[in-house]
Amino acid sequence: MTERSDPQVQVLITQSVAILVDGNNIERSIHDLCHDKQTMINFDTLIPRLLDNRGLNRLVYFREGKQISEKLGERLHAKYHGSVRPCHKSADIPLTIKATQLSSKVDTIIIMSGDSDYIELVRHLKGEGVRVEIAAIRQTTSQLLIDEADYFHEIKEEDWFTLSPKKGARKGGKKHARKTHRATGEQQISN
Repeated sequence: MTERSDPQVQVLITQSVAILVDGNNIERSIHDLCHDKQTMINFDTLIPRLLDNRGLNRLVYFREGKQISEKLGERLHAKYHGSVRPCHKSADIPLTIKATQLSSKVDTIIIMSGDSDYIELVRHLKGEGVRVEIAAIRQTTSQLLIDEADYFHEIKEEDWFTLSPKKGARKGGKKHARKTHRATGEQQISN
């Protein structure tokens, strides 16, 4: 009996994916490339491209520092049930711990970072049978990290956007509120 293959057969991919973001590394890479600190990742276009019809298990954005946008956390939670985790120093250790914890729960871990510090983590996860993908900006990504990963997703200019300056914001960084006096129509500027 001869088997025939049908080229129209669809393959259902049921991989479970965790996306772990080294926020400082990705932000710094974008800012270095475009020379604008108001430029951010557009998760609405990037996440579906990274998943490529696979299921999202976790999305965790690790960020060093105290100035973490509440809007980012709210948006990641609302759209992807994701979370933002503040880090004391750098994201390397908390991201590595989370990846190790998730290694038995997911099929694939996507690390959003170009930092060569993650090479040993990639090796460890692959040894545990986890597919490891890197998503980063090629110009700022370690070639050793790319070579060690199972797949490399290049983050390109179409994956980010630049925030518009707020109305009333001046170059000096101070915000001035404009109030119009109703009786005279004169504007007053307050600091």
